[in-house]
Amino acid sequence: MPNIAVLNGRLMPLSKATVPVEDRGYTFGDGVYEVVRVYRGAPFLLPEHLDRFARSAEAIGLPLTPPPARWTRWVTQAVRASRYAEAKIYFSYTRGVAPREHAFPAAPRPTRLITVRPVTPATHDPHRGVRVVTAPDLRWGRCDIKSLNLLPNVLAKQGAKRRGAFEAVLVRPGVGVTEGASSNLFVVLDDGTVRTPPIGPAILTGVTRQAVIAVSRRVGIEVVEVPIDLETVERAAELFLTGTLTEIAPITRWNDRVVGDGRPGPVTRGLMASFQTWIESQLPRPSTPGTRAARRTHR
Repeated sequence: MPNIAVLNGRLMPLSKATVPVEDRGYTFGDGVYEVVRVYRGAPFLLPEHLDRFARSAEAIGLPLTPPPARWTRWVTQAVRASRYAEAKIYFSYTRGVAPREHAFPAAPRPTRLITVRPVTPATHDPHRGVRVVTAPDLRWGRCDIKSLNLLPNVLAKQGAKRRGAFEAVLVRPGVGVTEGASSNLFVVLDDGTVRTPPIGPAILTGVTRQAVIAVSRRVGIEVVEVPIDLETVERAAELFLTGTLTEIAPITRWNDRVVGDGRPGPVTRGLMASFQTWIESQLPRPSTPGTRAARRTHR
């Protein structure tokens, strides 16, 4: 099964896809991106991801062209060509090739890229939970835009890796705890209510975050979107992360502190089960007995 790319509408092996060195995505990080999960050959929550993609593009003054319907066709072609049942789709949209000058080119010709790769096995055990460490939030002021400028996230994630942690949770003075370097954060209080930082420029509005909130409310769990300080985290009964590839990851250690009794708590476990049930309800039925087992292997 080949890794696939669609570059400016042309389907090709990923190994054949190249972009000129003066593309502004390379020289300035002048572009936006998205990541989509594929289950059983079906791109999951693709309309929601494309909506966010278009919002990010509009926010940097580069309206998305062609419209999302064409991107959907490209994604469908690429996933079909890859023949991966379980995959991750990356797509990016840059202001294109131009001489390296900070101001926008007068007539930009955007570069459009989609790639499809297999999902690698999860690096965490959802039944044991993960350790996270805190790091200062050094990102720019518009974290709600899913831009290519990810160096602060990369440095925070690498710092977490050096410390043997799964994720870096970012803390910003005057704002509080914002989110993970590549995930959103949820806090479960003793009364069973769930809190998560509100939508705004300090966080990326995760597609999985929104889905988990909807599933939580559907099963009767109250979710409140409010700023979260370190004191709230310190007295939390449970903590968990959400993300497209992470799904729901229980946090059982915060820096060097054990969360709860050191195991995923009952609210988080219940949400994980409800979320998986909801995913199953949205997917095409498996075509072979081995498909579901393969999905579990890659989670």
